[in-house]
Amino acid sequence: MVSVMQCKSLDIPDVKILQPVRHEDSRGFFSEIFSTKDLAESGLDLEIVQENFAFSKQAYTIRGIHFQTPPYEQTKLVQVVSGAIYDIAVDLRKGSPWYGQFTGAEISAQNWNQILIPAGFGHGLCTLKPNTAVIYKVTQHYSKQHEAGIFWNDPELDIPWPLGNTKPVLSARDETLPMLANFASPFIYEEHA
Repeated sequence: MVSVMQCKSLDIPDVKILQPVRHEDSRGFFSEIFSTKDLAESGLDLEIVQENFAFSKQAYTIRGIHFQTPPYEQTKLVQVVSGAIYDIAVDLRKGSPWYGQFTGAEISAQNWNQILIPAGFGHGLCTLKPNTAVIYKVTQHYSKQHEAGIFWNDPELDIPWPLGNTKPVLSARDETLPMLANFASPFIYEEHA
């Protein structure tokens, strides 16, 4: 059984879409969704320390824009196992050519893709279907003292959340996060060779 995960960059090159291989037969399918060997072959070296699960009952639930500050900054590998999301990454690295810009993609159980959100990026998602289940692996443990965020609807970011005329479902915390202009970023851009 050959299992080579495809990897491509989005508009901000450090944000990647990964496509695990699905081996299908009459029973359904089997898929290796995490392999350090496959990731290394794509130039990605991740030391995963924790896996999280988020379940959203309603469509148009927004979670984010979240991140952890140093020394507990997290790279996230996000996959949907039920339903679908519009997932975004906001570049918060000072000195980056893409600072304050975002990129995003639809991640779903149907298209079976993943998105890699590097440390130094804010992460947000909007569920596109009810009963959406998301798993994401992270490279640092959760630290309440280091959790932070940017307001989901910051006009400076101008993220085209796929809400139509629907009011999003938000947590009380997400409704009070600061704007990007009021955030002193601790993240520094390092150009890769």
